[in-house]
Amino acid sequence: MAGGTREVPVNSSPAVAANAEGEEIEVLESTDVLPVAPEDQWKSLFDKYDPENSGFISTERFRDLLAAHGSELDPHKLEVLLALADGNADGKICYQDFVNLMSNKRSNSFRRAILQGSRQIKGCSLRDEVGLGLSQQLVRHIAYETLPREVDRKWYFDSYTYCPPPWLILAITIAEVAVFMYYGFQLDRLVLQVSSPLFLKSPLPYHPQLRAQAWRYLSYIFMHTGIEHLSLNMAMQLLVGVPLEMVHGALRIGLVYVCGVLAGSLAVSVTDMTAPVVGSSGGVYALVSAHLANVVMNWSGMKCQFKLFRMAMALVCMSVEFGRAVWLRFYPPAFPPCPNPSFVAHLGGVVVGLTLGVVVLQNYEQRLQEQSLFWIFFCVYTLFVLCAVFWNIFAYSLLDVRLPPPP
Repeated sequence: MAGGTREVPVNSSPAVAANAEGEEIEVLESTDVLPVAPEDQWKSLFDKYDPENSGFISTERFRDLLAAHGSELDPHKLEVLLALADGNADGKICYQDFVNLMSNKRSNSFRRAILQGSRQIKGCSLRDEVGLGLSQQLVRHIAYETLPREVDRKWYFDSYTYCPPPWLILAITIAEVAVFMYYGFQLDRLVLQVSSPLFLKSPLPYHPQLRAQAWRYLSYIFMHTGIEHLSLNMAMQLLVGVPLEMVHGALRIGLVYVCGVLAGSLAVSVTDMTAPVVGSSGGVYALVSAHLANVVMNWSGMKCQFKLFRMAMALVCMSVEFGRAVWLRFYPPAFPPCPNPSFVAHLGGVVVGLTLGVVVLQNYEQRLQEQSLFWIFFCVYTLFVLCAVFWNIFAYSLLDVRLPPPP
């Protein structure tokens, strides 16, 4: 190991690997093999190094275990395991931590164990490695773009397999382009499609007169006011959303995106009650604002190149798109009394990104269900959704809001 870490002799047998969820273990056998899944088969190996049945093994014995039984682990994973052995202030490892480590399960206890004593992992930076292929360079670049800690970057670099690929953001973007092209040919218009009398007749946009059709609170993301609207949203969605999905997975990123989309349409129904909504800005702004907030909160740890310039460009794109939406909202509508689409969905997405989104992106190691702050923000978000639903049911009639005619 570089940087002073003691070498652990390993044989040339293949590495212990885990699937993308970290739930199963695949071990390719060597002369002195590790047991395979299920988890209880790790017990026999652990007991061999815990003859007193104390439930713990010392870090020295853990090193011996890696030396005697370890397959040839990926170098960064081995470095992290050795850092755990060197930096564990208790000097011992319990059985559950042992299973988590050897089966490649990510856990918050693993992170805490590595950081005990404010110890830094030894070895060279991932950025200094040479001889990487194009795909490896891409993964390394994304690791530095999205993760503030070297231990996370190294673990992610050796764990990522492109399986599954970042399909969610790509699928949403392709669907948005396909819908836009369909209506572009149908309306015979690509720029400012919203000025066409047939634009809002689609079953996709949110319209206050049709708010009882619940799918419109989500489906509006597939309609855009024009190619200029689609282009800006698509650029931010791909440049930010795809790398985030590669690191955090479709479940986490999809949760932030959908929550931003739903918060956007509900925010419009509460604050801009007569306006329709189109565009994916609610979801896009949730992802972008969460990512930018994560960069700012971990500024010293983020080692991405030109991070200040990149943040400035992201803010410029968001400002241009938001300014355009504000201008369009107050521009005289082509078909009064129906106003142009609202800009409030952007603000709903930003609020989701700065609260729920930041929590989701901050804790790379920890599962969502283990995060107390995540549940606090999720409960607040759920309360907002319920209040907005009741508002949509009762407030329009109580306030005697004069709605534009249905499209």
